[in-house]
Amino acid sequence: MRPVSDLTAPMTPYDALLRVAFLMERAREGSYRVEAFRKAAGIVAQLGLDETRARVERHAIADISGIGKSTAAVINEAVRGKVPARLFTLQEEVGPLVTGGEDLYAAVRGDLHAHSNWSDGGASIDEMVDAAVALGQEWLALTDHSPRLRVANGLSAERLAHQLDVVADLNAARGDDFRLVTGIEVDILDDGSLDQSDEMLDRLEIITASVHSNLKMDRGPMTRRLVTAVSDPRVNVLGHCTGRLVAGGRGQRPQSKFDPEAVFAACAENNTAVEINSRPERVDPPDEMIELARDLGCLFAIDSDAHAPGQLDFKAYGCERAERLGIPPERIVTTWAVDDVLDWAAAG
Repeated sequence: MRPVSDLTAPMTPYDALLRVAFLMERAREGSYRVEAFRKAAGIVAQLGLDETRARVERHAIADISGIGKSTAAVINEAVRGKVPARLFTLQEEVGPLVTGGEDLYAAVRGDLHAHSNWSDGGASIDEMVDAAVALGQEWLALTDHSPRLRVANGLSAERLAHQLDVVADLNAARGDDFRLVTGIEVDILDDGSLDQSDEMLDRLEIITASVHSNLKMDRGPMTRRLVTAVSDPRVNVLGHCTGRLVAGGRGQRPQSKFDPEAVFAACAENNTAVEINSRPERVDPPDEMIELARDLGCLFAIDSDAHAPGQLDFKAYGCERAERLGIPPERIVTTWAVDDVLDWAAAG
């Protein structure tokens, strides 16, 4: 993966607005502010470049509902062939998200946990793919939420089936340059079963399984819940295993209680990767659990858990932790070529 590149030339209003949104997401700015730029990008895409330019010349671009002062300024400057001041400032501030893990970051090829606006993400599938390509990724697993997570607009079997058709069309259009992998972040239910129909689970290439409910379950039942899930041959990745939140707008949340040795031993036995979730508000699992999973022989997946294009770069945080904690790169499946990932996943 390559880092965010420098801005060297003007761009269309559409591209400039999306670039601003990307850099704001990467800097963890508020989602409401970011959405204003993505909404404006959608508006100018519908208008087309000629109509956008005409409205700028008439000083009428800000008269359009959904385009405010800040987004209009970006559009005006981009139309006139200038690098928008807002974009220039953001680009000047671009730097490494974290010190350390650079070699491992460069080796990462893909991501096994990312969301689109089909569930609770903030961007379309195409936008997520474009950002992954811009970051130098070779592949990306699309893992929108499963149906019982209604607050996240989880996908029913019917919606997921439709998404698979969309992914197939996108891959056909992209050719061999990039591979979007079909997947899901499936909820682990209280008994360890998975929140999606068997038919749909069998059609997916990657299954990342995570707990989102009843996080305060007692240690014994939670251990059985996780062991049951990671022992399912269809599950490839155990996502954000403790469920903790250590910072951010959602506040803090303590980690779930379970026997990590039993859970990670089951992961190692069943070839299920332990996710190093790279979201800075999660830092999940904690360091000592990563070290335990390392010593038990587990595979790992350094994932962004991105809900917006700019967040795909969060994997830098996970790479710093993995490198610092001595995880061999060959045991990190997100450094593998996509064919090797799919072979591993299909083997169960």
